[in-house]
Amino acid sequence: QVQLVESGGGLVQAGGSLRLSCAASGRTFSSSAMGWFRRAPGKEREFVSAISWSGGTTRYADSVKGRFTISRDNAKNTVYLQMNSLKPEDTAVYHCVTRSGPYYSAYVPAVSYQYDYWGQGTQVTVSS
Repeated sequence: QVQLVESGGGLVQAGGSLRLSCAASGRTFSSSAMGWFRRAPGKEREFVSAISWSGGTTRYADSVKGRFTISRDNAKNTVYLQMNSLKPEDTAVYHCVTRSGPYYSAYVPAVSYQYDYWGQGTQVTVSS
């Protein structure tokens, strides 16, 4: 059974930092793109960031570019999201995602329907 488990969320003041982690189990994800989406209360789900299987290609939403950094450790089947200079508008539930294929692709989608597996999410709250 495929499982994605996020951790690292919490409450932080504006300007602070958090590091989210997502551990994948049930199959090997080292050959697939992984990423993060978020949903704020009353808003649509939105793409945050994603990374190719090798880590060679990354992609960011304009709203987080320059503040967030995505990385991965394939030996641990884990993807990370380092979030700096957090703003109240970053408050949301953050979901980890990955794909069932294609494998070993440099393509990194920014649309939710191209991801097959989703974690339950971790809450990030940024106070002003």
